[in-house]
Amino acid sequence: MATVNRTRLGELHARERQRFDRDHPRSADLARRAGAHMQGGVPMSWMVKWPGDFPVFVESAAGAHFVDVDGLEYIDFCLGDTGAMAGHSPAATVAAVHAQLDRGITTMLPTADAITVSAELARRFGLPLWQFTLTATDANRHAIRYARVVTGRRKIVVHNFCYHGSVDEAFATLDADGRTVDRRSNIGPPVPTSETTIVVEFNDIEAMAMALATGEVAAVLLEPALTNIGIVLPDPGYLEAVRELTRKDGVLLINDETHTICAGPGGYTGLAGLDPDLLVIGKSIGGGIACGTFGMTAELAARIEELVPLEDIDVGGIGGTLAGNGLSMAAMAATLRNVLTDDAFARMIPLADRWADGVQAGIDAAHAPWHVTRLGCRAEYGFSTELPVNGSEAAAADDFELQQLLHLYALNRGILLTPFHNMALMCPATTEADVDAHTAMFAELCAELFSA
Repeated sequence: MATVNRTRLGELHARERQRFDRDHPRSADLARRAGAHMQGGVPMSWMVKWPGDFPVFVESAAGAHFVDVDGLEYIDFCLGDTGAMAGHSPAATVAAVHAQLDRGITTMLPTADAITVSAELARRFGLPLWQFTLTATDANRHAIRYARVVTGRRKIVVHNFCYHGSVDEAFATLDADGRTVDRRSNIGPPVPTSETTIVVEFNDIEAMAMALATGEVAAVLLEPALTNIGIVLPDPGYLEAVRELTRKDGVLLINDETHTICAGPGGYTGLAGLDPDLLVIGKSIGGGIACGTFGMTAELAARIEELVPLEDIDVGGIGGTLAGNGLSMAAMAATLRNVLTDDAFARMIPLADRWADGVQAGIDAAHAPWHVTRLGCRAEYGFSTELPVNGSEAAAADDFELQQLLHLYALNRGILLTPFHNMALMCPATTEADVDAHTAMFAELCAELFSA
């Protein structure tokens, strides 16, 4: 296997930064102006991590492409990190949103679209009852609160290097001695996460059993496959074993499908026939309009109704005045019925396979010590020869300097990947030509990076 020459990496990065600066004068000017009234010159602080000396400013986006303010067009495999998985401004969603704008954006009262959306979610995921939020983070918070009130327990179990939005309990990791501690990136935690959380490694059923046997755990909050530290797939039987353990120990199981919806129309839950007590999803099903939702079993819903008095239902930490608003419901109804359909997934998943095959060809030709992983209409390459089996292995294989070069190299050639890892997502508008353009770029990159 070839190894990355760090000197060569630095030279290529310097060259690509110069090219980026030269090709994006208008974005550079906007970035300078943005610094006057936005911290870091960006609307949200994590945007400063995009490769290059400043972010690309977008002029317009449609389907699987967008155009920046310098007039450069890009193939978008990031797709809003799943938020635009339906493609940018899908026609059916846009039409429904336009129509709803004329009828009212939010009223704190339900619209008929809520019936359509909840029925479709029940069909796809197998859970009969649903509630709506503005983000999957909100949905996860609400699911955790309900789990605590129903079980009378306070801790939750998460996987090491999981991703559940900005849920406080999820910003925990394992130290060298296997103890739950705050992640280094945990900004201002309200309490040490060891007070609220038990972290276990993905695919470690013995550690899961030990955590649940403490009798302290209200819920296991899991992604059916890790997705934000690189894709880590479940070992055969792992998810089923977790379900068996949670039932034995009276623990609720929450499947967070916010990213793993890429596995198919019913996410990984539908694909593998999983049976959670609650299920959370957001981002993708609104076609770009902010939304989130969580579903639950009838038994759990009945228990919640027993425990939460009507008088207190609006001040118990569940909900929000814009939750379930008419605009979000219209967007979800149109996106689920007309955009992220069974037929769309049947097109998108083979495109992700084509993308992964192209990446593997580039890896093989350069003898690069990397791998590529597939998950439905999502695929990702990582900097190790073997597929990681847990979050620690995936994190150990990460290389921020290398990642920054690869993203900038792609961006300079009109291709956007998901930031902070090397993921590509297909949308209904993605084409074989889009995928093949990435294959050519990736082969060129590998040839340059691993040349003698």
